[in-house]
Amino acid sequence: MSSGRLEVKIKRVCARKRSRGVLKTHLTPVRKKGGSLGSPLCPLRSTMVDNRAVEYCSDNEDLFGDYDSILEDSSLLAKLDDAEQNERLRAADQKHFTNLQPSKDGAWKQSCENVLTDSILDEFRDEPFEDLPGSQLQFQEQAKRSRLPDGDKTSTPQSASRMVEAGRETSTEDKTRSHSGARRSVADLLKRTMLGNAAAPFGVSRTVALKEAVVSEEISVAMQAMETLSAETTDLGPFFGLPSKVKELMHKLRGIQNLYDWQEMCLNLDCVQQRKNLIYSLPTSGGKTLVAEILILRELLCRKKDCLFILPYISLVQEKVRGLASFGLELDFMVEEYAGSKGRFPPVKRRNKRSLYVATIEKAHSLVNSLIETSRLEDLGLVVVDELHMLGDGSRGAVIEMTLAKVKYMSKTTQIVGMSATLGNIKDLQTFLSAENYTNDFRPVQLKEYVKVNDTIYEVDPKEDNCFRFSRLLNFKYSSAMQKIDPDHIIALVTEVIPAHSCLIFCPTKKNCENVAGMICRYLKEQFLQHRGDEKAVLLRELKDSGNGSVCSVLRRTVPYGVAYHHSGLTSEERKLVEEAYSNGVLCLLACTSTLAAGINLPARRVILRSPYVATDFLKRSQYKQMVGRAGRAGIDTVGESILILQEKDKNMAKDLMCAPMENCYSNLMHDEGKGVLSLILSLIGLNIASSPQQIQEFLRGTLLFVQQQQLCLEKSLWDVAWQCVDMLKEKDLVTVSAADSLSPTLQITKLGRAAYKGSVDLTYCDVLYKDLSKGLEGLLLNSYLHLVYLVTPYDLIPQCKPDWMIYFGQFALMSAGEQKMSAAIGVPESFVARKAAGQAVKKNMNLGVVRRLYLALVLFSLLKETDVWRVAERFQLSRGFAQTLLSSTSAFCSCVLHFTEELEEFWPFRALLTELTRRLSYCVKAELIPLMEVAGVMESRAKQLYNAGYKTLSHLANADPAVLCKTIENLYKKQANLMVASAKMLLNEKAAALQEEVDELLTLPDDLPQL
Repeated sequence: MSSGRLEVKIKRVCARKRSRGVLKTHLTPVRKKGGSLGSPLCPLRSTMVDNRAVEYCSDNEDLFGDYDSILEDSSLLAKLDDAEQNERLRAADQKHFTNLQPSKDGAWKQSCENVLTDSILDEFRDEPFEDLPGSQLQFQEQAKRSRLPDGDKTSTPQSASRMVEAGRETSTEDKTRSHSGARRSVADLLKRTMLGNAAAPFGVSRTVALKEAVVSEEISVAMQAMETLSAETTDLGPFFGLPSKVKELMHKLRGIQNLYDWQEMCLNLDCVQQRKNLIYSLPTSGGKTLVAEILILRELLCRKKDCLFILPYISLVQEKVRGLASFGLELDFMVEEYAGSKGRFPPVKRRNKRSLYVATIEKAHSLVNSLIETSRLEDLGLVVVDELHMLGDGSRGAVIEMTLAKVKYMSKTTQIVGMSATLGNIKDLQTFLSAENYTNDFRPVQLKEYVKVNDTIYEVDPKEDNCFRFSRLLNFKYSSAMQKIDPDHIIALVTEVIPAHSCLIFCPTKKNCENVAGMICRYLKEQFLQHRGDEKAVLLRELKDSGNGSVCSVLRRTVPYGVAYHHSGLTSEERKLVEEAYSNGVLCLLACTSTLAAGINLPARRVILRSPYVATDFLKRSQYKQMVGRAGRAGIDTVGESILILQEKDKNMAKDLMCAPMENCYSNLMHDEGKGVLSLILSLIGLNIASSPQQIQEFLRGTLLFVQQQQLCLEKSLWDVAWQCVDMLKEKDLVTVSAADSLSPTLQITKLGRAAYKGSVDLTYCDVLYKDLSKGLEGLLLNSYLHLVYLVTPYDLIPQCKPDWMIYFGQFALMSAGEQKMSAAIGVPESFVARKAAGQAVKKNMNLGVVRRLYLALVLFSLLKETDVWRVAERFQLSRGFAQTLLSSTSAFCSCVLHFTEELEEFWPFRALLTELTRRLSYCVKAELIPLMEVAGVMESRAKQLYNAGYKTLSHLANADPAVLCKTIENLYKKQANLMVASAKMLLNEKAAALQEEVDELLTLPDDLPQL
């Protein structure tokens, strides 16, 4: 008899996870082929479907696709059984014909009984199996062991020879049964192998190793692709040139499964693939930041370069550090915070890890300066600037321009990417940065803009002749008393959406925010009190804890209704609590100032603009667009609404506002009498970027000011301005000019000049600071912080200070004799303050700047002693928000003064003193809480909760279980706990890595070691 040849094709299994809906079977059912009639054997042939490169298998992946097990392929098993039966019948026939010839020692019987196993597995003998999955390799190994001689077997089923011996002693029927049970059939062997594989997963170490190998392989593929980049290449890897693990993390940590079409288009632009500079502009809430983060991750993981992410506000920096810390831990890079007094200059040079520096505008400039000075700017692969249009925002815009101009001039390999609002003169910014531009008007949620005049609402439609189209009349009955209190019908507008949806009301002043919040709550129904009442009660307790027992009277009244206000008068902790409560839906309405629109992203179903004014200035189009851009919450709302409340007198101006083109962005290097150019030229000389007027001229050609010189340099040419600045620097003794060559004099920086640019000290106050520090050394008071605090109180806050003379005099009465002596030495005698408090005239001319500065220093001194912002603010009749702003500004300026003194030998005593003072001012809490408050986003009340719960160090928090934290700490959500632990781990890793780098550097053999 003969049997057909069986063919089983074993397809290679890919390592990456696939959904079963698209996964084809990897085991092709057997097909009969015409075999050789004379063939005595029935081999089972193994062939590879394709010859692709080796891929790694995930231990968690279903290797069989639609066949959960080979057992489900009934056709394969049936055919295997048929083939086995045919072989037995054929063997029996052969035995019948050769029965007259006795076999020797039963060898022939054994070979007959094993013929099926040997024939089916014959093809496996000579073929290598390096590419086979673990399950097939295990099956092959078992098959080999079953064919080994008895002496070579280690653990096998009962041998065939024993079965033959048993067969000799039994009846014919038993002999027949012994033949069928002589050895396990191929089907049984396959079944047992597959079931064994399913029941025996690999160890954890193997899983980790394979996953790391997959990520490593994908990164290397992406790196090779980037090296051989061409214009036709649009996708460098599984996820825009990044390993698939990044996509998984985006889904796990952010809930992002798919990108918007514009994001994919932007990431696939030729200029992005070729690493050219890029400016992209979209409306608020369009998803700009995600594109920047993907580019940052690609630079860190694929090109192995550091990145700099520039954000306008400290709160945004801290939020971004918290958000990216988890990515850093998973993908093995550092996330470092440069804001306020935080940041190391130059940053730690890491051998094995790359760093993402998240920095405010001012810190980013200092960071770039330090990298240039240490010849490490080439390590910076990418600079991302959020809110690039802030180039036109006064002195901060000048700092952004200086930073980008230096990067562009000093490093040809560093890519610059800017995210901007839509601008009228974007071409100027393109020329400045040599950048491509991508613009899109995409919004994830449709925005409908309205204006309200009296009780009529009009829809904004620029196509209409008068720009407005009638929409509807307000349908809300007002009593005469209510009409007087709320003539703008704000209550009617907000009750249409709250509490089911959220609402933001932008008010022109801080006081108006509080008044509007209180007024709305007076007329809300009692049902608002029941909406999420327990959570609002928890919020009030937290607000009380943050104020050490004190709660704002307005918030105490409005929070139970789900209403609050938000402006700079709140402490940072109060703002954070209000923002989190609003994001979680506990609060449904915020009355806020325009600063909220520029800060953290808090979208709403409806945005109401209480007035077209910010303070006394009429709205700019960019401000209006930023505020109404908060309307519409992606994934929640299908539409967002904005309503601008107008008076009849403002209607025409509002039409111009709605239909006007976007504002232009202009360089601010000439702002405030050219202070930006002055500071820029000083740093160019100090960093050895320029040492002659010609080199300064060459650098200035790469600035936005040069691009716009025809509009900005009307009275003097840019070169005249530059020469005038050099003369001013020489007069201030910040630079020297050697006249060895009259045509090309050499410019050199002085020690004072180097201290000024390294400390980022405003050149207006540079000489004053030097004199104050020098005078302070003559009689420095060391038994009190007051003298040191006075020396680091910021000069730019002095104009905002209006002392209460009675309070001032009361503070003098509390001073020690040494403190009063110090006060008189700096020019504020007690007699002067006593006269002012008594309302008497003072004949002697006094330096009021010094008097006001000491008053601010007394506020800071009280904060350091008591660490209670509420109590100190109340004592000095200041808003608690101003008191905290004073504290954070002083902390940052103290850090600047520290760097200033480090460059001047005569100020050596200040170095150790200011280091500790900076730390104290940065947190202004009890010493035991400082390690916890170093973690981004952990405020004082949260630090107290953690400390009391036993999490007393950074190590405790870094190793905490987020689930346990949520149960231990009141009102801590899971997401917040995860972010907190991730931030703590990142900070701990950063500190450990810095120490390790120091150790490695100490143990490294010097290159210039003398040899015999």
